[in-house]
Amino acid sequence: MLNDKNSFNYDNRNLSEVFRELQEMQKNPKNQVKNYKKYEKEQKSKRKKELSSFSHAQNLKQAFRQERKVKTNDLKLSQIIVGCGVLILGLAVFFPKNVAFQESYAKETEETYSIVPYELNRHRLNMQSIISENAGMDRVKEQVTEPRDVEFEINYNNNPSLPKGEEIITQEGVLGKENVTVVKTYENGEFVEEVILSKEKIAESVPKNIDVGTSEFLAKHNVHIGDIMYFVNAGNLKKEANDESEDVAQIKESLDVKLLELPSEEWAKVSFDGIEGYIKTSNLTSSSTTPSIVEKNRIQRILLKVNIDMELNKVSGLTLNDYQKIFTGLSQDQNKIFQNNYKVFYNMEKKYNINGIFLASMAIHESGWGSSQIAKDKNNLFGYGSYDETPYESSMDFESYEEGIETVAKSLTKYYLNPAGTKIYNGEIAEAWYYNGPTLQGVNTRYASDKEWYKKVYSYMEMLYNRL
Repeated sequence: MLNDKNSFNYDNRNLSEVFRELQEMQKNPKNQVKNYKKYEKEQKSKRKKELSSFSHAQNLKQAFRQERKVKTNDLKLSQIIVGCGVLILGLAVFFPKNVAFQESYAKETEETYSIVPYELNRHRLNMQSIISENAGMDRVKEQVTEPRDVEFEINYNNNPSLPKGEEIITQEGVLGKENVTVVKTYENGEFVEEVILSKEKIAESVPKNIDVGTSEFLAKHNVHIGDIMYFVNAGNLKKEANDESEDVAQIKESLDVKLLELPSEEWAKVSFDGIEGYIKTSNLTSSSTTPSIVEKNRIQRILLKVNIDMELNKVSGLTLNDYQKIFTGLSQDQNKIFQNNYKVFYNMEKKYNINGIFLASMAIHESGWGSSQIAKDKNNLFGYGSYDETPYESSMDFESYEEGIETVAKSLTKYYLNPAGTKIYNGEIAEAWYYNGPTLQGVNTRYASDKEWYKKVYSYMEMLYNRL
């Protein structure tokens, strides 16, 4: 009988006994399988003996019942085994441990059982993930508090002192800060939405200020406040921005002024060599609008310094081209003496720091445009070395006009135009024997007996300068 006290009793056990047997199987599954196979073998042998002891006629029905009972007991055993397997799987899922059967078992046939390898549990189970997946929870919410930037405002202000359409940042914006408490929603790990619960300000934002230019005058001439502009025509600076205001300075054509303010599109405040006043914007231009005005301004700036009291121990500021322009085509220069020697006068200016136009004007006056006998015979355009009693005889003789021009330039620099001790050419210093100031009138004092000499020389200087 299957409920024999000396055999395994698989059908009449309580749940605690089943668990104990399962634990034994987990600890030593091979021995349990061997015991079960031994038990099955014994039971089959026993059944055969019992069936043979019954008579065919009397015990057929009893044998049939006995066999049916055995099958029923077998069925119960298989159900128990399946149930235990499910229970073990459930325990592994909900109570993961680093414990696993070394082998798993399956019934191949009604009478034969085989041992198959188990699969290692290589990864620990994530209980939260298992619960979420099995419960269908793919939507998760969380509450967080985090610092966030607060955008600054941008303010635009019209500025009539800027070219129209131009923008300039007068104040940079600064982001503010605040702590924000939110509830964030995720679906399948992706952020979906958030609900703001509260905000706590940490730092105020600073607005960004931008000035936008509105001046069409500045845009037309491509200039800004502080730039240089030029007079289109000669005009007078006014004390106030109206036609009836008094004049403060007269400005010649092409002269440059500094743009100070733009009180309106009609009037501009400017500065001319430190003198401030107002002029109508219609009389102003720029190098962008009128490129040729720059060269005209250079000439005007040179001419502005031309006066009878100008200092002659300074260079004129003229270029070699300017000298060529001045001395080419002079109707009085019939022998082309000055035209052929314009480079010499330019070089003397650079070498001895003397005004070359003054040097040429002095030569023109003393030689009558190179027509004097001394100039023709002795290449002496200045009558240098002559005395009033014997001008021709006492005057020096030079091999070329250039030699005579350089000799006079050196003499004026060393004895007439510079104070004693002034460093001059070739490491020498001025001796100033005849120095009475670096002007025409100062040179006239000891150079010529004619008291009007300086005025006559200056008239030639004006004429030459005006040829620019």
